[in-house]
Amino acid sequence: MLKTSLENELERWNYVIRSKPNDANAYVRRGMVYFKLAKIDASIQDFDRAEMLNPAILPYLWQRGLSFYYADRFEEGAKQFEVDLRVNAQDVEETVWRYLCIARAKGVAEARNSLSIVRNDPRLVMRRVYDLYAGNCTIDDVMAVGKEEGDRGMFYSHLYIGLYYEAENNTEMAKQYIIKAVEEHHLDDYMWNVASVHKTMRGWSSPG
Repeated sequence: MLKTSLENELERWNYVIRSKPNDANAYVRRGMVYFKLAKIDASIQDFDRAEMLNPAILPYLWQRGLSFYYADRFEEGAKQFEVDLRVNAQDVEETVWRYLCIARAKGVAEARNSLSIVRNDPRLVMRRVYDLYAGNCTIDDVMAVGKEEGDRGMFYSHLYIGLYYEAENNTEMAKQYIIKAVEEHHLDDYMWNVASVHKTMRGWSSPG
């Protein structure tokens, strides 16, 4: 059902792009659909096309940074998030994704040493996620705040704990948390699709 819906959405953006071939936003939106379908290279091609049509959107192409991560193009991902943070310096998610790209390219120590300072993200669960990546709290601390914030908080707790474990090369724990994020805390949110794509790209199946 979800795939059929996404394929319909893809066709809709194909139609828009045929009608307006120079619409940068249309390429961004279609790139997001390609990503949700786990067609990572196609998503990057659309994001690149969007930037070519409108270079001013470069610091807002966080979606391309995510695609770079799943294409194993970690240095390019880190650079994308560095640019993003120039206009959105207090966003924990972009800071954490930069960390994740650097961790995959150069190791966790380098990622932690270059972690940008973020103090004012309004989301309490993301503040605690930041503390985890900075080495200043525990997994249990993140989960506790996630529970206080309900289903959305639990989703983000599981997603970013899973990604944290992947950076630490603990595949089994990463799998456990990502699968729970996808299957137990479904959100109408692009980041839920990120978790779902992560599960697909890693070839993880549900236990039992």
